[in-house]
Amino acid sequence: MNKKHKISRRGFLTTTASTLAAPYIIPSTVLGRNTVAPSERITLGVVGVKGVGSYNSKVFLRYPDAKIIALCDVDSKVLDTRVGEINEQAGNKDCAKYRDFREMIARDDIDAVCIATPDHWHALICIAAAEAGKDIYCQKPITHTFAEGQAVVEAVKKNGVIFQVGSQQRSRADFRQACELVLNGHIGKVKHIEIGLPTGHMSATDAYAGHKTHHITEQTPPAHLDYNAWCGPSPKLPYIPARLHFHWRWHSAFGAGQLMDWIGHHNDIAHWSLGRDYSGPVEVQAMNFTFPDKDSIYDTAVDYEVWSKYDDGVSISCSNKYPNGTKWIGEDGWIFCARREFTASQTSWTKPDYDPGPKKLYHSPEHHRNFLDGVKSRQPCICPAEVGHRSITPGHLGRLSQALGGREIHWDPVTETVLNDPEASLLLKRVDYRTPWTLH
Repeated sequence: MNKKHKISRRGFLTTTASTLAAPYIIPSTVLGRNTVAPSERITLGVVGVKGVGSYNSKVFLRYPDAKIIALCDVDSKVLDTRVGEINEQAGNKDCAKYRDFREMIARDDIDAVCIATPDHWHALICIAAAEAGKDIYCQKPITHTFAEGQAVVEAVKKNGVIFQVGSQQRSRADFRQACELVLNGHIGKVKHIEIGLPTGHMSATDAYAGHKTHHITEQTPPAHLDYNAWCGPSPKLPYIPARLHFHWRWHSAFGAGQLMDWIGHHNDIAHWSLGRDYSGPVEVQAMNFTFPDKDSIYDTAVDYEVWSKYDDGVSISCSNKYPNGTKWIGEDGWIFCARREFTASQTSWTKPDYDPGPKKLYHSPEHHRNFLDGVKSRQPCICPAEVGHRSITPGHLGRLSQALGGREIHWDPVTETVLNDPEASLLLKRVDYRTPWTLH
């Protein structure tokens, strides 16, 4: 059974310091890579290539106007494997390998950078890439902490780079149709939205099949892994394999559990449907959080609910107690959209040929393609940096509320400041980085 106990202020500061949708892709075997002149190709470098980074790389290479010329990872074993795969897919032998992202970003011949590292590295790599004038595709959540999010948004604006957050549900027809149904008033005035996210993990043994007990004891890092660089700006915890590769999400030093791992998907869709891309709630409160046993190596929430209220009276609840997906509840009906389900109180609304009405949203047929098009046109992508930052802000504020004993956080979405609560404001803005790393 889960033991209810509050996350400590230190635990919050430590952290504040997925099923992938099948995309619509035009294979390069159809278009032919030789149909695009080398001068017209977008050259990319990828940082973090174990899981989603590998997936992103393979998707980009399916487009003839994209070329990956460099990969970066602190695990040389993973890096060697991925470079071989990229060279084979691209039909060449010139993909370079880097252990330090700064060396890769310094290359003048790289146009864009794809970032798929653990969350605690997102901000520093994004800022470095922006300052080097590189366009950026970064996995969600865009940052590990709220202060980092503001810093990334500022760097992107200052340097005028194109940015795409990997909130790929915006590039799916079913989620876009659901949002357009809401925007066009099919369910009447929206009263409440339920955001269903996954339940967190109690221990390494309950995380995923094959994650066995012998992986949860302290060990010496393998020679092929630069563990100090892997930890980067976060605390250097004792090396345990269950803390790395995907499972870093359940450690507050590197991620923030299922809440922050998924809020950038489903709450992002909720904000999109409400026209709140550059806004946010006015009140946020954490409720019903439970955490792993104190002897577990994991320390992020198992159960959780973050309740947000907006200035027009709409409320949103993000919790693991709901079915995974987004459910809009209005005065005249309801709509539910998830990756494998799209239903509504009126079945005709969800038919692919149904026209929701005159209010239309940004149409992106595929997320990676949308980024490449943005790099070429210099027009904003479907999920720019600030949009991704705003979509996960309720999660940051919810974790802040939990760290303060469930205190209600009053929020000004215009100035992005906590109102009438100096302690909460200071805690939200604080960044604890390990030397020599700094945010600014």
